[in-house]
Amino acid sequence: MAGETLVTVAGNLTADPELRHTASGLPVAGFTIASTPRVFDRDRNEFVDGEPLFLRCSLWRQAGENAAQSLARGMRIIVTGRLRQRTFDDKEGQRRTVLEIDAEDVAVSLTYATAKVTKTYRPGVPAQGGPASTAGPGSASAQPSPGAAPAEPHPF
Repeated sequence: MAGETLVTVAGNLTADPELRHTASGLPVAGFTIASTPRVFDRDRNEFVDGEPLFLRCSLWRQAGENAAQSLARGMRIIVTGRLRQRTFDDKEGQRRTVLEIDAEDVAVSLTYATAKVTKTYRPGVPAQGGPASTAGPGSASAQPSPGAAPAEPHPF
């Protein structure tokens, strides 16, 4: 949407993502990312940690479920999404304003780690462009074969 503030933040997860469901059953994973810049201290002639930035993030639907299964506290991740500002009254009646990210995409950083990616398939959606399934109408096997094409075409 036009006029939205898109951001990309790299940092570490402060805790395991929490998967919840809305009243209508929509899954959403919530997590906090901490990004700490390294700054050069001329007095000490060395790099030191700057002031950390903590941002609460929400990741919706299948991506949220995938994040809850794949990510853990301490992992270095990269989050891309829309920066949102929200104002509310806390328990003491004080007006508070917070910045949050409505995450569009989350990935693990490969700067200090390796990863093995496993494609997920949505149940009930036939594979497109792959080999035809040999399972008959009454067959118990509904899993796509490992060589099957993705359940949905790539958006690019």
